[in-house]
Order: sequence, then C-alpha cells, then structure tokens
Amino acid sequence: MRRRSLAPLVAALALVAACADDGGDDTTTTAGAVEEPTTTAGGAEEPTTTAGGGEAEGDPIVFAASLPLTGEFSISGTKHGDGYQFCVDEINERGGLLGRPVELLIEDNRSDTEVTITQTERFINDGADILLGTFSSLLGFPASTVAFQAGMVMGLPSSAALRIWERGYDNIFYFQQAAAEYTGASVTSLLDYYVEQGVITEPPATAAVVYADDFFAGAIANGFLGRDVTFTNDEGEEVVISLAPGFLDEAGIEVVFEQDWPVGFTDWLTLANSIAEADADLVSISTASAEEAISLIQGLQTVGYNPDMIYASQGNQAEFGEALGSSVNGVITHSVWSPTADFPGTLAGEPYNNADFVEGFTEAFGTPPDEDEAIPFGVCQGMEQAILGSGGTDNAAIIEWLRDRTAEEPVSTVVGSLYWDERGLPVEGSFLVNQWQDEELAFVFPVGEFPGTADLVYPKPEW
Repeated sequence: MRRRSLAPLVAALALVAACADDGGDDTTTTAGAVEEPTTTAGGAEEPTTTAGGGEAEGDPIVFAASLPLTGEFSISGTKHGDGYQFCVDEINERGGLLGRPVELLIEDNRSDTEVTITQTERFINDGADILLGTFSSLLGFPASTVAFQAGMVMGLPSSAALRIWERGYDNIFYFQQAAAEYTGASVTSLLDYYVEQGVITEPPATAAVVYADDFFAGAIANGFLGRDVTFTNDEGEEVVISLAPGFLDEAGIEVVFEQDWPVGFTDWLTLANSIAEADADLVSISTASAEEAISLIQGLQTVGYNPDMIYASQGNQAEFGEALGSSVNGVITHSVWSPTADFPGTLAGEPYNNADFVEGFTEAFGTPPDEDEAIPFGVCQGMEQAILGSGGTDNAAIIEWLRDRTAEEPVSTVVGSLYWDERGLPVEGSFLVNQWQDEELAFVFPVGEFPGTADLVYPKPEW
C-alpha cells in the first residue's frame, strides 16, 4: 500500500498560514494505519491517522516531533516528517514496540523558535514518551533545552552547530557524522584526493565564502574561515572555541570575498555580482534552506559567473535539482547518507539495512528517499533500538543506554553505526560528498567505502 506524504498537508497548511495571524492554529498529524479525526489547537478537525497494525496491543508508545512544515525550512521539514512517519509505519507493521503500537504526533512549528518551544513543552506535558528532533540548528537549540530541563532524551537529525553540543547536556544525541563547523574538512579532503589522482590539475587558489545569518550556515562558514565560536553556556559563562586557522587556510586557499545575509534576504543578484567581481575559484554557499542556495546559484548564472567549484551546504534534495535543471551540474554538497551505502541495521529486533529502507520507502511513497528522509528515519530507528535495549520508555534509562554505546556495540541505522562522545556528537564521524552530474546526485567522496562511486567533475561545467 502506498503511504501518504506530508506534502499535500503542507500545501494546505501554507494556505491556512497565509490567511492566519501570528496566533494561528497548530496542526497535529498522527501516523499509523487507521484514519480518524483529531482536533487541532484552534478547534478545527483534521483527518489524521493513528498507529496500529500487527499484533500490537495496549496504550501506544507516543513519539512526538515539532517540525517546520511551513515557513523557511518547509522543504526539509516536510521530508523529515515523511521519514519519521515511514519509520513508525515500519515498526507497527512488524508488531509494534514492546508489544504496543507506536503513535507519531507531528505539529507544524512554522519555522518559528517560539512555536517550537511551545509545542515541545506541550508534548512533554501531554505525556509523550519520546521526543524526536526538529530540523535546523535555529529550532533545535531551544527545543533541546526544553528536553534537557524535562530530563527527556532527544535524538537530533539536524541541529549541527557546535554551540548546541558544548552546553553540557547529557540527553541529546546527534544522528549526523559531525558538527557543522567541521564540514569543511570533507570538502578540502575531497580536493586533496582528486589532486593526488590527477583529476584536478589546477586546484582552487581563491575562495568566496557566503552564508546565511543562521546557526548552521554560520557554523560551516566559521570552520572554513577559522573563526572562534563564542557563546554563553547555561551557567552564564562565556565559552570560546577556536577553529583557527580554518580549513581553507590549511588547504592553501585564499579567501578573497566573504559576506553573510540576514533573514528574509532577497537581493541575490547584487550578491551574485559581488561574488563575480571577486572572481574566486571556489564559492562556498552555506544556507539554512535549499531555497536560499537555489536563489543564489540562479543569480550567479544570471550574471554569467561560473567558478571552478561551487559547494552548497543544502543541495541533496530532489527539489534542488528540479529547480536548477542543468544548472545544477557540477555543484557539490556534503551528505550524511547515500542510497548506495551498505549500512547494516536493525528494526523490531530484525535485520533492516539501508537497502531495505530505500526499497521500502520507494514502494511506500512512489519516489526514492533523500537524506532529509533518511536521517530522521535513522533517529527513529535509533530510539526504537534504545527502547528495546533499555527495556522500556523510561527516559533516564534510555539516555544511559545510548551513552553506553561503543564501537563494538553501536546503534546501527540507515545513516551508519553510531556511538557518541560526552557531548552527544558521534565519535570518528566524517561526511560524504555528493556532486550533481547529468542532473543526478553522484557519490564522489570518500572513494572505496561503498559501491557506485563516481569521479569528480572538475572544473564544473559551464552554465
């Protein structure tokens, strides 16, 4: 049976949001197998689905997520919802969890921090068993604080900024390979490898670094530029983490242009012209959303500037390729997940690897998954393993079980085998790198770890 994506719901929510004021209704969706109406915060009834299936009985185990189904982060937020939904459906089809059905509650936080906080608090007060993380560091930062204060575990599919992980919280676990500040290491390692292989004969000597005024986007830029990360911890103390000299400096690449942009920025042609005037070989575009990267790349094409390499922090989504068409070719983007990666895993106590996920998701939704669906599936998969491993839904026991994971006994998911340091960051993690080739994503680095690696195309094709 083909499952329903959240995309149609998102379209409806966008229409509602356009007509609503700041106090508009939140919308709750519930994933599972039997449709029944539920009442939203504003009193309107929405068709939703409650969990069931297999031989699961009794009160459901409730997973809850505040996600940006509308607003700035809606593309990734919607896909995160589909990833969570598919995981819960797969668990229920296998008989549930601890003999009980799993129920998934999702509310649209409209890409707003205050709404995220309110919804997370409501989930806790209403008795949710497990909090599933949201998309973006901007929203994950306050949501994880609410979870910490309540003593609840939170697996985070996004929220890469290092400042989230340096606060001393013991309840949060990251399901990507590294903090955002270290992303640049994968890009420069790719350059080193392909120079050694002779694919790149004239590596980039200059770079333009442009980025959104956002936790995640700024974090990636900080790593490239070698800046200090400064923030105030929960005890009111200033914390400074040096990233000097920066990945570009270490690679012998001179930064000839740098600029950030504020929330709501739209003057992409002016920015594109400024980048073109700098005439950098490498352009690093760090954004919080795919939409921003699309707009800037379209601007670069409009002004006729074609650098040797473009890196975009958001660019693995199918919508990214569809929006740019042939202009997407040559763009590289870091990645957590690849459909060809042979990651082993379990679900409902049985083997469930990455290939099983790709096949099942494609059959269920009618389209292959991308990493914005794979990562949240991995979070849900990891929480399911933690509940089974700890023997219940006691969050303190789940946190302890996750903290006890090792290289020999990791959490095994579709995004890899994970265990964490004292901050909740994966140990020994590094990102994958994809490149758009012939309007399809190709896995180009690291080479030799998984089948299906393609050679990097350098310099990028002309527009």
